[in-house]
Amino acid sequence: MGEWALKRFWKETTTDEKDGQFAVLLDGRPVKTPAKAALAVPTRALADAIAAEWDAQEKEVNPNVMPFTRMANAAIDKVTIQHGEVAQMLADYGDSDLLCYRAERPESLVDRQAAEWDPALDWAADALGARLQARAGVIHVAQEPAALQTLAQRVHDLDKFRLAAFHDLVTLSGSLVLGFAAAEGWKDPDSIWDISMLDTLWQEEQWGRDEEAYEAAQVKRAAFRHAKTFYDFSGAR
Repeated sequence: MGEWALKRFWKETTTDEKDGQFAVLLDGRPVKTPAKAALAVPTRALADAIAAEWDAQEKEVNPNVMPFTRMANAAIDKVTIQHGEVAQMLADYGDSDLLCYRAERPESLVDRQAAEWDPALDWAADALGARLQARAGVIHVAQEPAALQTLAQRVHDLDKFRLAAFHDLVTLSGSLVLGFAAAEGWKDPDSIWDISMLDTLWQEEQWGRDEEAYEAAQVKRAAFRHAKTFYDFSGAR
């Protein structure tokens, strides 16, 4: 566990607001990130979630059960100094979005992709002002530059905390559109996750479930839900 391997030394976990930022305090002392920056977040909701994680630690601090803390650390220590690079990496998903590459057969899969993926693309066209086009097959065909630029600007406009959460929404789902759909509340996180897993779910119906793959997917589903909660808490006052 490296620098995280410390014993619980505090009795009381609290939060404190100063200059519009919220800090987590252990016996009155502020928590620091791994890079020794102040662990200060933009909302009380997020600070309370982080404080609850610290308060739940018993003998030794275990970051593996502290997802709010870990994501806040990433926002402060990493996204702060790489905001542009992270934003552009996520924006680039738009030109190869999962929802845009469709099966050519069998008909049942083609029809299901159209039924579940077309509404997400329609939502993005209306809500985000960017229409991405679906293609049959897996060969890359570039999207319209104007649509990609519109989506990219929205990603770059996210603050460091929301961008950290948005990173997981996009990379876990494989779709920039579904990342925005989750962030903006088009549907609940589980429904959006199932849309991203359409191909896998269809294959399970045909040939049965691979239990190991299923368990791995459930871990990712939980991480997707958490990213949505972190995103929401980053803007809730």
